[in-house]
Amino acid sequence: MYDVVIAGGGPTAMMLAGELRLHGVTVLVVEKEEAPPPNVRSLGLHVRSIEVMDQRGLLERFLENGRPHLLGGFFAAIPKPAPEGLDTAHGYVLGIPQPLTDRLLTEHAVAAGAEVRRGCAVTGLAQDDDGVTVELGDDTSVRGSWLVGCDGGRSTVRGLAGIAFPGEPSRVDTLLGEMRVTADPETVVAVVTEVRRRELRFGLGPVTGPGADGLYRVVVPAAGVTEDRTATPTIDDFRSRLTAYAGTDFGVHSPRWLSRFGDATRQAQHYRVGRVLLAGDAAHVHPPMGGQGLNLGIQDAFNLGWKLAATVAGWAPGGLLDTYETERHPVAAAVLDNTRAQLVLMTDEPGPRAVRRLLAEVMDFEEVNRYLVEKITAINVRYDLGDGHRLLGRRLRDVALEEGRLYERMRSGRGMLLDRTGRLSVAGWEDRVDHVVDPLVGMGDVPDGAAVLLRPDGHVAWVGEDQRDLTERMPAWFGAAA
Repeated sequence: MYDVVIAGGGPTAMMLAGELRLHGVTVLVVEKEEAPPPNVRSLGLHVRSIEVMDQRGLLERFLENGRPHLLGGFFAAIPKPAPEGLDTAHGYVLGIPQPLTDRLLTEHAVAAGAEVRRGCAVTGLAQDDDGVTVELGDDTSVRGSWLVGCDGGRSTVRGLAGIAFPGEPSRVDTLLGEMRVTADPETVVAVVTEVRRRELRFGLGPVTGPGADGLYRVVVPAAGVTEDRTATPTIDDFRSRLTAYAGTDFGVHSPRWLSRFGDATRQAQHYRVGRVLLAGDAAHVHPPMGGQGLNLGIQDAFNLGWKLAATVAGWAPGGLLDTYETERHPVAAAVLDNTRAQLVLMTDEPGPRAVRRLLAEVMDFEEVNRYLVEKITAINVRYDLGDGHRLLGRRLRDVALEEGRLYERMRSGRGMLLDRTGRLSVAGWEDRVDHVVDPLVGMGDVPDGAAVLLRPDGHVAWVGEDQRDLTERMPAWFGAAA
């Protein structure tokens, strides 16, 4: 009997497994594929995901394997300079292909003690008051107190749990792959630059990383929408579509992998039914505009992990696990909206192109540019924790402490009282909340002499200086005092 069984072996699943193991939860990850896929769906991490990696001590490994790029405005691929004074210590995009992200998060989860079984497809489930029995494709079954479906947009777990997935089907498909070309680099750049004046879903660019010499990442609109979403395109499909848009197929050959994606936009009606939960693409799918999908899944796992671990440990206050859906469902809904808007603005139709030109002018206003950058990078997320200080519900950026940094001190996955008063106490919650007294720490808009209570995910749960007020607030997130 495992505490938690996770279906799926992608970045959301492995991030969640690592979070659960941080709290001693027994975890089994089952993945239907025998080996991780080579497909590079995601090209990097946005600011909030970079912060998450820093909060768990993983960022150094990611920086060793990735490449930081200057952050700028890029809503609907409209280039703008980065806004000044962005509220983060990590004002960059980290370029790192998804297979590397998968590998690093898997290594982290396994090192933390998660068990991973590959080649195990989930074929059935049955839940009761005590747990979930998960049937596997090899005619075996496993038992977990909880089951989390992180098994992608065509989630088996979601279907078996009977969770509706309303939204819009794909209306346009795009071909994506990595292959070699015979055209010289100068020709590729010149032709791509010209085509992208009228079609922003077109591109060829050199692939970086091990074994990538001579490879190009190719993106081109497909001829239509395929009924079979699992169907893999052929190299001839790429040649035909490249020629249709560019007048040349660039001599593409020897593909490393080929795939397609659509613009389907759907969101699970619920993220939890009984002892079954959903996270990542199993809970939401959307067009890839702005590169938000993988990041959204990682942040789902970061929100869910400590809440599910607290529930397993038995100290979670009533309703804590339900806040996973109430907090993350609106965040994903906002991503679905902004990706829909971006996709429309990237078409070659006269109306959307006129709106795009107008938006490009409006983005020259600093606050508009900042708003859109913060939206895509997820540093504007504010969970509804009620009325109060403007930081309530927001994550606190990394700040320097007398000893180390804030994010360094949060790697245990516990809550934290960051105390500038020197007279507050977390007595009764010492097993769940660290108490850091630092009278000089800077916390933006927090008044001098005040303190902040941080949840394990770094979001602010309380701001104040009164012990009675703090004591009344603690149980909402950290359960009854010991």
